[in-house]
Amino acid sequence: MKTGIKGIRRASATVVTAGAVLSAGAFAAPAQAAAAPKPPTIVAKGGFVMNNGTGKELFAKAADTRRSTGSTTKIMTARVVLAERNLDLNAKVTVQKAYSDYIVSKNASSARLIVGDKITVRQLLYGLMLPSGCDAAYALADKFGKGSTREARVKSFIGKMNATAKSLGLRNTHFDSFDGIGSGANYSTPRDLTKLASSAMKYSTFRNVVKTQKIREKVVTKSGGYRYMDWKNTNKLLGSYSGAIGVKTGSGPEAKYCLVFAATRGGKTVIGTVLTSTSEANRTADAKKLMDYAFKK
Repeated sequence: MKTGIKGIRRASATVVTAGAVLSAGAFAAPAQAAAAPKPPTIVAKGGFVMNNGTGKELFAKAADTRRSTGSTTKIMTARVVLAERNLDLNAKVTVQKAYSDYIVSKNASSARLIVGDKITVRQLLYGLMLPSGCDAAYALADKFGKGSTREARVKSFIGKMNATAKSLGLRNTHFDSFDGIGSGANYSTPRDLTKLASSAMKYSTFRNVVKTQKIREKVVTKSGGYRYMDWKNTNKLLGSYSGAIGVKTGSGPEAKYCLVFAATRGGKTVIGTVLTSTSEANRTADAKKLMDYAFKK
């Protein structure tokens, strides 16, 4: 059968048109969306991260399981102090022998306060949060609790800690000490501790303290002279993780290794907690994993 010139031209045009459609389709196909980040695996028994601006949960692992909190308890110690009416951060507190004796008896972490020194409330907050001084925690509880005896004042201060927890809606949190060294009734959860830290971070003084890697403070001695106190933050995220701004480490026989952490990148702040990790290195690694993941969400 013969094919005319017109037929050949029509056939060619059809092939060209079909090819053009196929080519256009290939180039016009939309790019596939990037795969959602895979939730990380952490060593800690419990973990939680949220967007600090929106409160949106970004990661949770046993987030509402009650666990011992170690010195992350001191976040609440600072939060109670900062909420005091007409707070004078420059008010001086005289270091008592009871604070020193307490450190020795408990073999506790210390800000190395010296009996008779006069130290400001602001300085006590640095001593509380950087070297995790239980002596500084005791001094603050004694200063801001109510009562005619030290025992009564400390009891009153711990009562304020629990009242604050209730007011913040922390249903799985209870304190029986001002520093985390209690009698077994000091507990919280990753979710609750994160919410507590978020609340504390609303205070500019708290933010300034917990983002500080190290500081030298001048204090007045018993004789009226002065000495310098050097404190270094136990939070290894500061200076090693881009955008890290806090918050507090914790450890203990039951608590193992804990860390409440926060970081800001590109205007986004994430905040979270890991409880009962197996080592100092692992709690830091866990926190980094969770923040990396949270920033991708």
